[in-house]
Amino acid sequence: MAAYLLKWSFLLMMITMMVHTFVVLRGTIWIVRDEMTDFQKLRCTKLREIIFSLTASKINTKSFTEDVRALMSCPHESNITQRERHRVELRSCCNATGSLFLTRQNTREGQRIKYETNRKKNILVDKSIFKMLPKSTPWRNDSRFQRCAVVGNGGILRNSSCGAEIDSADIVFRLNMAPINNSRDVGVKTSLVTINPSQIRVGYPDLQKRPQPLVERVSAYGDAPLLMPAFAYTTCTDISFKVHKVVQKMRPNQKVVFFNPEYLLELFQYWKHRGLEELRLTTGLMLASVAMELCDSVHLYGFWPFELDLFQCPVTHHYYDNVGPSRRMHAMPKEFLQLLKMHCQGSIHLQLTRCH
Repeated sequence: MAAYLLKWSFLLMMITMMVHTFVVLRGTIWIVRDEMTDFQKLRCTKLREIIFSLTASKINTKSFTEDVRALMSCPHESNITQRERHRVELRSCCNATGSLFLTRQNTREGQRIKYETNRKKNILVDKSIFKMLPKSTPWRNDSRFQRCAVVGNGGILRNSSCGAEIDSADIVFRLNMAPINNSRDVGVKTSLVTINPSQIRVGYPDLQKRPQPLVERVSAYGDAPLLMPAFAYTTCTDISFKVHKVVQKMRPNQKVVFFNPEYLLELFQYWKHRGLEELRLTTGLMLASVAMELCDSVHLYGFWPFELDLFQCPVTHHYYDNVGPSRRMHAMPKEFLQLLKMHCQGSIHLQLTRCH
């Protein structure tokens, strides 16, 4: 009997020790977890400091992508102060809400419009041009949208599963007639889409005789307005007018609207004063700027100008082809770095990983 009691006393003592050890270990786990949280916060702060210290000329793609990948695991918090500062600055300088494109409200018949890139050149707004202009912008000066998505065309969007998240936005801007047949990654909702005149020149050279291919392509965006830089260069005007004529005839509910060259010029100066030296802003930065003025929460997708993704794997320039940009015209790494710094500030949200 004594041996039996001794045996159970020993077992009880061992169980007590195990429970005590479990409690101690459990406490250690929680301490370590708290320490890791603090460590992660410090690491995220350090990563943001690294990003802010970078200039585009000093970017080493390998180390940069590693830092950005680590940064993407940091929690992103919107900074209302920074967000409102950018909104006020953009509205004061450029006013996308009233001046993004030419309308009958901000343009009068008989007015001469100066071209954006050649101020010595101008065009008279005659009756035919005035009739092309919409009555007003689709938003008022006091318009505010909660969440907006600007969908860049970067190959990083492939296999991103971001389509549903993009489509959940209040407004979705798309660039340069990018295809939306891969809806799982890029979504289908479209509030505004741009067309580059060079796309028409190269892809639809016989537009007046064979308008159907273009009409079918733009029909994918529903009734979303098609935005063209008719008065950026003199060579853009005739092409933009031809697109307007074709779409108005065959898809009267889908409007072709024209960038206001004064807006583009003011926006160019805005970014130039913030260190962006390039011949021309990309359409992506233009529409991201519009979204920053219009929206409380701006999410950017497909903005990635590098040949390797965050895991050092090759990535195509576009999610639909691998045709690169004009390096003479654009400074895409510089633009991206500017946007990444704004992401670190909490002004915008860059989505560079898969969506959940």
